[in-house]
Amino acid sequence: MEFTTRAIHAGQAADPTTGATITPIYQTSTYTQQGLGDHKGFEYSRTGNPTRAALEECLAALESARFGLAFASGMAATAAVLSVLRPGQHVIAGDDLYGGTYRYFERVLKPIGVSFTYVPARQSAAYAAAVRPETALIWAETPTNPLLALVDLTALGTLARERGLTLVVDNTFATPYLQRPLELGAQIVVHSTTKYLGGHSDAVGGAALLSDERLYADIKFYQNAAGGVPSPFDSWLVLRGAKTLAVRMRQHNENAQAIAEYLEGHPLVRRVYYPGLPSHPDYELAKRQMSGFGGMLSFAFEGTREDVDIFVRRLRIFALAESLGGVESLCCHPVSMTHGSIPQEIREARGITDTLLRLSVGLEDVRDLIADLDQALDAVTHRTASGATKSNGKRRAATPVG
Repeated sequence: MEFTTRAIHAGQAADPTTGATITPIYQTSTYTQQGLGDHKGFEYSRTGNPTRAALEECLAALESARFGLAFASGMAATAAVLSVLRPGQHVIAGDDLYGGTYRYFERVLKPIGVSFTYVPARQSAAYAAAVRPETALIWAETPTNPLLALVDLTALGTLARERGLTLVVDNTFATPYLQRPLELGAQIVVHSTTKYLGGHSDAVGGAALLSDERLYADIKFYQNAAGGVPSPFDSWLVLRGAKTLAVRMRQHNENAQAIAEYLEGHPLVRRVYYPGLPSHPDYELAKRQMSGFGGMLSFAFEGTREDVDIFVRRLRIFALAESLGGVESLCCHPVSMTHGSIPQEIREARGITDTLLRLSVGLEDVRDLIADLDQALDAVTHRTASGATKSNGKRRAATPVG
């Protein structure tokens, strides 16, 4: 079956009891057994639930995986995957990654004896150079959060296979519609299903998708032992959202491309981070590795933090909020929101500065979205007209969209 068909049907056969077309919400904590050890495949909903099982099967199908495991959040999925590590082992990670992941590395795993090396995310040779005898795992985000760098998954997959390492890829930004890391050499894919897979900003969840049976057994054991599982209702919400992933991602792509092009021509914008722009250093890799460029972009102001504050306060359609991937457009200030747990000197060295904003471009009419950005940028322009900040000299596009 093709992707869109799998999204609608994988793991979602009609209910055998009633014939219900849509997978029911099995809102139960326990299951009646016929006798000692005689049950219908479910005993207790921390261990397994039919609604969750349907979600796990569907997401595995979308990522070309044999196995799927659902969790109560993206960080719960991350913690479960990283539970395979032991004290004394070493992890290589790209240097641009979600602040919550960095916090878990530094504040949870490092104190118990797991060590980390951060390398430039897009430099494949840097990962190879960082391998040690005790290296066990490579962690990659692509595109990265929030600077939208790309990691060459084929190159890292080859490295992992040759060195006997586990390559884990956070595929939240790209989604399996645009990129399938397991097909490119990764062993495990993780998602915050809160984002594009759910797609409606109404459920928190995570997932790990993989085909290695040993790793699956280890992570499934942790899932049950630690208990960080989604509720039946949250599982149902994500399953419902995944049905429309393909059509939503096509519109996210189209809107984000138009907005990236608009921002790149604005005099108050110093730099736009979006892999769909020919000016992006990973543009050619993005065309090879992804089937679209995604709905996420970041941009840096030519100004001050005060300018940024004026801008976000003037937004009317874009909401200033954390998270991403919903049908509505969001604007995030990484320094004060998603990446606040990273020390300032490390953030700034990586390019995550006070004037960086990240946009999750939604499904609204792109003309309205560009008009919203335009009027908010105008408010900053009026403030800076007296010379409070310098223009970069670029001519502003007269017409936002064709």
